Amino acid sequence: ERTEASHVVGNPETKTQLTEWVSYTCPACANFSRNGEEVVKLAYVGPGKAKLEIRHVQRNIVDVAVTLAAWCGGADKFLQNHSALMWRQDAWLEKARKATPGQQQRWMSGPAATRRKAIASDVDLYTIMQSRGIDRNQLDRCLADDILANRLTDASAADYTERGIASTPSFALDGEVIKGAHGWPQLAPLLSEATKPDLSGSLPK
Repeated sequence: ERTEASHVVGNPETKTQLTEWVSYTCPACANFSRNGEEVVKLAYVGPGKAKLEIRHVQRNIVDVAVTLAAWCGGADKFLQNHSALMWRQDAWLEKARKATPGQQQRWMSGPAATRRKAIASDVDLYTIMQSRGIDRNQLDRCLADDILANRLTDASAADYTERGIASTPSFALDGEVIKGAHGWPQLAPLLSEATKPDLSGSLPK
């Protein structure tokens, strides 16, 4: 399910919901995506024990460009777009870190859509998204979506102001932000406890 500012994966009837806040330029988020997130999908979302909501923290213009790429192609493509970008983060983020002064200037001047397309070209997002069946013209249209870019940026700012989401990855269970949990070691026991079957009704009286 695609919401105004997130995607929710899993059986809509499932009661427990894990919310994950990610920044695509956050190495710890990529680490969680490659490890903990895969466990969540296989052990909790697949069997119907929990739903997973993925929300975004927009720390910089690169985050915005990559988030728009992740959203490209419709709701049914998001989860694998997200995984592809996270699994290949080491490569494209290194290119962003090594951007020349000329490239950085292109990222910081001119219309927002043009700046995002320059980022996509310089860090090779076009190649990554081509592997997902999204060609250059389609990705350009997604990168030019100022309405979505502004909505996601506003949602990120609201999550910071209203819910205190300042670091990534961060998590909430059933809407309650988990303080001090920013990785799988802290999250795993809490998620296990939250999805433990309630056997009280089956106990003998």
